[in-house]
Amino acid sequence: MSKRDYYEILGVGKEASKDDIKKAYRKLAMQFHPDRNPGNKEAEEKFKEAAEAYEVLSNEDKKAKYDKFGHSGLKGGQDFQGFNNANDIFSHFSDIFGGAFGGSSIFDDFFGGGGGQQSRRAGRRSTGIPGSDLKVTLKLTLEEIATGVTKKIKLKKYHTCSACKGLGAQDSSSFKTCTACNGTGEIRQVSRSLFGQFVNISACHNCNGSGKVISNACKKCSGEGREYQESTIKISVPAGVTDNSYMTLRGEGNSGKNGGPAGDIIVIFKEEKHEFFTRDGDNIIYELFISYPEAVLGTEVEIPTLTGRAKLKIESGTQPGKYLKMREKGIQHLNSHGAGDQLVKINIFVPDRVSQKEKELLTELQKMKNIKVPE
Repeated sequence: MSKRDYYEILGVGKEASKDDIKKAYRKLAMQFHPDRNPGNKEAEEKFKEAAEAYEVLSNEDKKAKYDKFGHSGLKGGQDFQGFNNANDIFSHFSDIFGGAFGGSSIFDDFFGGGGGQQSRRAGRRSTGIPGSDLKVTLKLTLEEIATGVTKKIKLKKYHTCSACKGLGAQDSSSFKTCTACNGTGEIRQVSRSLFGQFVNISACHNCNGSGKVISNACKKCSGEGREYQESTIKISVPAGVTDNSYMTLRGEGNSGKNGGPAGDIIVIFKEEKHEFFTRDGDNIIYELFISYPEAVLGTEVEIPTLTGRAKLKIESGTQPGKYLKMREKGIQHLNSHGAGDQLVKINIFVPDRVSQKEKELLTELQKMKNIKVPE
């Protein structure tokens, strides 16, 4: 079964702004929210479908790929991982579902505080402090960009502590109930207004939402649950990436404190200047200089390409400034079949010095009818 168009799912056009896309997603999320449709598998699928569409269209890089290549532009890469269930969606879109009223979901105010909601919030409560993202600049040659490449880089970052496995404590018995929240992991504040009673729910600042505090800290990490060390990261770069585009490696950033989720690594691609070629989209341009006789009479030359040297035929009468096309000798299209072309621009080499013999021959040649510039 083919996937529906993301714009069609959200009910917006390609010219829609970020705010329009966000509003459209909120509306659908409200309509098909699990609390409003308990046990309704069709509504659950539409809820996940809307989340997938928003995940792509709210991200400029993914949206650009989708606009250019459709669903195929998002295949095989590390751009979109999909969602397994509603909790994945709540966790991923914290800006949509969380924090609107002191840390509670915007849906809490519409669907009340029933047992189902309570258990779901507990299920997605994040313990510990999230790790920070890391940015890495990766230099790439045109040859590497043309076909894709796998690279390994070394960097220092926070890893989960090998001694306590991220707990931050000596062992599982080295915890006690948080006195600030009485073990619930939440702080509730009730406020009243003309419109009724509002309950603001936020994670406990003392235990970071876990409901427990460490009584006997791990000696290796001093209670943080992580340690700083060098790491080797493998990056699979797809063919066709552009200068200053980026890839997100989910969960590969700094480990969080006390079991908090890891951050991401943002890999920014930098295209190195090439000795022979300049890039124009997925095409590459090569400047070829030939002599005047070669342009008039025609010739065959050997020139560089991204995959080695190749022969190119120059037809007689080829004019300077003309581009000759070598099909699919350029850069592979990003997440798609085919490749760009190598365009060879013809230039006439003019020597700055000539011998007396050459000067005499050129003077005689200049007198001939077909050599003169037409008036």
